[in-house]
Amino acid sequence: MNHTIPEYTLNDGLKVPAIGFGTYSLKGEKGVKSITSAMDTGYRLIDTAYNYENEATVGKAIKQSAVSREDLLISSKLPGRYHAFEKAIVAIQESLYRADLDYYDLYLIHWPNPKQDMYVEAWQALIEAKKRGYIRSIGVSNFLPEHNESLIKETGVAPSLNQIELHPFFDQADQREKDSQHGIVNESWSPIGRGNDAVQDIVKDEQILRIAEAHGKTTTQVILRWHTQLGSIPIPKAGSLQHQQENINIFDFELDEKEMEVISSYNRKDGRLWNQDPSEYEEF
Repeated sequence: MNHTIPEYTLNDGLKVPAIGFGTYSLKGEKGVKSITSAMDTGYRLIDTAYNYENEATVGKAIKQSAVSREDLLISSKLPGRYHAFEKAIVAIQESLYRADLDYYDLYLIHWPNPKQDMYVEAWQALIEAKKRGYIRSIGVSNFLPEHNESLIKETGVAPSLNQIELHPFFDQADQREKDSQHGIVNESWSPIGRGNDAVQDIVKDEQILRIAEAHGKTTTQVILRWHTQLGSIPIPKAGSLQHQQENINIFDFELDEKEMEVISSYNRKDGRLWNQDPSEYEEF
């Protein structure tokens, strides 16, 4: 039985749960089954992206799930090649068509792509898409504080949410602090850092194992709980029902200050695991 999942109220009034479900690389029939299973397990915030090429998979899972569309929060993202205003509007329409949805609850600009420097124009397109009813809430992904400052200065509209790389190796304290000043809620992608060799060490780390044992939890659950207590929404991906259930059952215990500090102590000055620095990285 899942404990009640807390909610955040975004700066535009949308309420979102404190944990979501990542769908990167979940595709086809197998992907549909995994995503449907996640919805039936209790996940309500489902994260996809144009560039994941699985918006249709998410849409199919919504149709197959017993959970009503109104109870779900579906989020997708605008790719870098469509930052021009008209291209962005069409891309959002295409996103909706692929998922067979009337609206997205959240839509984010996937990367700022600072070299092409059109992210403000892309933001203006998201503002327009929200006015048209395509999107309920608009946000960003991988935006540094200076990128968010530019959006606010140029349009007067702050993102509701910023999805960032956040895990014990990279706790993003400065980013989180600056986002919070604008009422921007953070969301953690790759919250355990899966897919990177360094991660295998963190989930077997003796200090974190001791914390997990003290709470009768797994190290993965402890790390996800760390995210929620930092005030960021983790969106772990899990293909199996067992891991989906494990990841969502993190709201029946609390880490104390010392335990939080132990997990944060793994932070590195630049702990990005995939060398994707938003000040330089360009997404296709």
